[in-house]
Amino acid sequence: FSNILLVMGAMSPIYHTNLFTVNENLEIVNEQLNKLGFITFDYKLNYMGSNKYALNVFTELNNCKICKPVITEQKELLLLIKNVESYKELLKYSTKKKGHSTIKSNNFKLNNRVYETRIHTINNFLGHLVGFTIEFIDETEHYRAIELTERYNENLTKEVNEKTKRIRYIQEKTILGMAQMVESRDLSTGGHIKRTSDVVRIFAKKLETENLGCDKHFLRLVIRSAPMHDIGKIGVDDAILRKQGKFTDEEYANMKKHAEIGYHMVSEILSDVEEPDFVKVAENVAHYHHEKVNGTGYPHGLKGDEIPVEARIMALADVFDALVSKRCYKEAFSYDKAFSIIESDAGTHFDADLAKVFLSCRSELEDYYNRSEE
Repeated sequence: FSNILLVMGAMSPIYHTNLFTVNENLEIVNEQLNKLGFITFDYKLNYMGSNKYALNVFTELNNCKICKPVITEQKELLLLIKNVESYKELLKYSTKKKGHSTIKSNNFKLNNRVYETRIHTINNFLGHLVGFTIEFIDETEHYRAIELTERYNENLTKEVNEKTKRIRYIQEKTILGMAQMVESRDLSTGGHIKRTSDVVRIFAKKLETENLGCDKHFLRLVIRSAPMHDIGKIGVDDAILRKQGKFTDEEYANMKKHAEIGYHMVSEILSDVEEPDFVKVAENVAHYHHEKVNGTGYPHGLKGDEIPVEARIMALADVFDALVSKRCYKEAFSYDKAFSIIESDAGTHFDADLAKVFLSCRSELEDYYNRSEE
């Protein structure tokens, strides 16, 4: 039995040698080398030789002389040599220990092919730098795959964005339609939804340049929310909405409920289909646009900064439109009178800082209302 083991032990290396013969290893090495280009230089960057792959890529190398500088007008080859020169300069100031090192160089394109490049140092047996090898490999298919992937992702992102815009457009049109349906029941506020939305847009543009903590994204949300500020009137009786003349105290109390109703409606409609930031802004606009900074507004009698800034913005647009528009219980006020009321109520009804900015919009607002009347 022991003799059998000895024979098997002797056969084992023979078996492994047959599996991994020198010729087979040589073929594997050659297969890999035939995919790589090599160009070597001495320390002074004189040409020292190339493999067949490199000679096929840079045909001018066939005319180069050993131990002489490369003479070429081919910009890709000149760039490679320049990269070696830069690496050589970098190594002069390197604090690394002596030994072989490699750096990834810039890719280059030639004849519609893309090549990845590395520069290797050549060291003698003492570890001293004596030359350089440029190694490059054709990675065109890899980069084409990346390009196709990027293009696909770009097109997919574009398609998603377009569909998102379309969905948002449909949502906004639906909400606007609902608001206009509500408005059609109210005989005293025809066109109020559109006008106040446009006033908020004009106001927001001015606020972008002011240091009041209202960034562009936030103001965009306020503009989108503006058409929903009176949506709660859908829960108010027709008899009240369609009344010609002033309300009784009881009717006015019922009318004031629209702020609370609007808040719940906006929350129900938007919560599952819109981003949370927009839902919150829209809820606040509907809920608090009748609050006053002195605490005498409704539905909760909030004061000052207790009132969300979006609702304070909406309050100015809402009241201004009511002042300059004809209602069943009054004629339209002149611009002078309307702006005078806004100014006098700054700090009591309206946020003083916001009112100041709103007053600076006078010329734009007058132009808008004048165009609307044409």
